[in-house]
Amino acid sequence: MNALRNWLFMLVFYGGSVPIVLTSPISALFGWRAMVVHTHFWTRFHGWATRTILGIHQNIEGARFGDTTGPGHIGGVPVLYAAKHQAMYETLELGRMLRNPAIVMKQELTDIPVWGWAARRYGVIVVDREASAGALRRMLREARAALAEQRSILIFPEGTRVAPGEQPPLRAGFAGLYQMLKIPVVPVAINSGQIWPKHGPKVPGVVTFRFGEPIPPGLPRAEIERRVHAAINALDTPQA
Repeated sequence: MNALRNWLFMLVFYGGSVPIVLTSPISALFGWRAMVVHTHFWTRFHGWATRTILGIHQNIEGARFGDTTGPGHIGGVPVLYAAKHQAMYETLELGRMLRNPAIVMKQELTDIPVWGWAARRYGVIVVDREASAGALRRMLREARAALAEQRSILIFPEGTRVAPGEQPPLRAGFAGLYQMLKIPVVPVAINSGQIWPKHGPKVPGVVTFRFGEPIPPGLPRAEIERRVHAAINALDTPQA
């Protein structure tokens, strides 16, 4: 039964995604707001497919950008979200959940013909792994442009997708953004890798997104990295 779910998901979601991705440059011609609408359609489609076909649901803990009630609410102040990355699942779901964040993305992805141009029009922040001075200045300029539009910023500070149980040190780009932007950081723990493994079939279950308390700006690099690393790995357990 689960194998059938996976085959049906691939047929429906990936088949339906082809025209959505191919038409993204048309929306990109009209600016980032049009790209936001286009992207929201895709992420809603993804959410529907994962719930209906795969039986994957969400448990959300804590406050997010735009929340105005409840303990620890953030309100309308843009923040730097630092999230665990274990599956493709959260890359799409967080985009919708966090109300159009500017996503920090590897340069290799933005170099993809046509799609990369559309991603830049959406307003992604390009990170160069070589971390040259010019690349850091560009990253800061793009991040400040996003904040000027009242958009939060989303970064996967470990730098890449990792399997459950893997907890690599944070990449330098995270600390650089934190120190230069001087905005609060909200760590996000996610346990998607348990039901959406990199290899093998996806299984029904619940993905928890745990939004931690905002961490104020101005902390020393070692302190902010220690606190964020611990927070984003709070739900991490080795894969069975």
